[in-house]
Amino acid sequence: MTAPARHRAAPAVLDHWHKAAELRHEWWDVGLATEPADRETAEEILTRLYRRHGRARPRFVWAASPHQAVTMLPAGLPTHEDLRDWLRPRPPAGRPPLVSDIATGWSRMMLALDEGATHPDLDPPRPVRKGDKPWPVLPGVRALEAGVPLREVLRQNVRGALRTVLMDSLTLPVRAALGPPPVCWYGQQDAYWIGYYDVLRRLGLAHYGPAAGGQLDDWAGLARSCGWWWPGEDTCVIADRPAQIQATRLRDDELPVTAPAQVRWRG
Repeated sequence: MTAPARHRAAPAVLDHWHKAAELRHEWWDVGLATEPADRETAEEILTRLYRRHGRARPRFVWAASPHQAVTMLPAGLPTHEDLRDWLRPRPPAGRPPLVSDIATGWSRMMLALDEGATHPDLDPPRPVRKGDKPWPVLPGVRALEAGVPLREVLRQNVRGALRTVLMDSLTLPVRAALGPPPVCWYGQQDAYWIGYYDVLRRLGLAHYGPAAGGQLDDWAGLARSCGWWWPGEDTCVIADRPAQIQATRLRDDELPVTAPAQVRWRG
């Protein structure tokens, strides 16, 4: 394979990447944190989320791990297949379950966050590759030297790298071992996408409106305070963070590969 041509990346763009790499490590630490959950903060944010979707504060049930949590879930929580039914153009009759409302709100927030990332440093004047070829997947500085736009570099090296460590190596194997549990969100392991949008904002590359920015702050607060959570209409089950995690290290000069994390849960 021919090596990508090298370019002189603009100093401002290189500076963005070096700062992004530092912030990426911050979110890597969030995703792999092993301190006990901050229960008060998590419950406060989730209560706010329930109220945003027209529900009262739920009863909170804490579990030592996702494995214990699935034995404590209330009956009738929607599955991913149920959620897909509610997100279709012609959903079932009746009021949507809370998980559908949360998923819809999340999708709208993500669209607003993407629309807020308009800084000119994110894209070169002509970001489309000749022949519609995909951009090479390379570590940050090498990618910029190969002419990859900063937006794509951050997508690969912040969002993609964090996803490899937090989701592919940790969350997905645990979820597979649990079987097909009801719909949940992943707390600290959601840091892969939260960190990406937080990096864009903190580098001044994106400006979010009060609604989307405030919601992102809430999701970030959940990532910093708890593990997985299952929102039922009246009961929300939350898993504590693991007691110990051994996972792939993030290095600035290379992209991580998927390798199963070693996790020890509390309790």
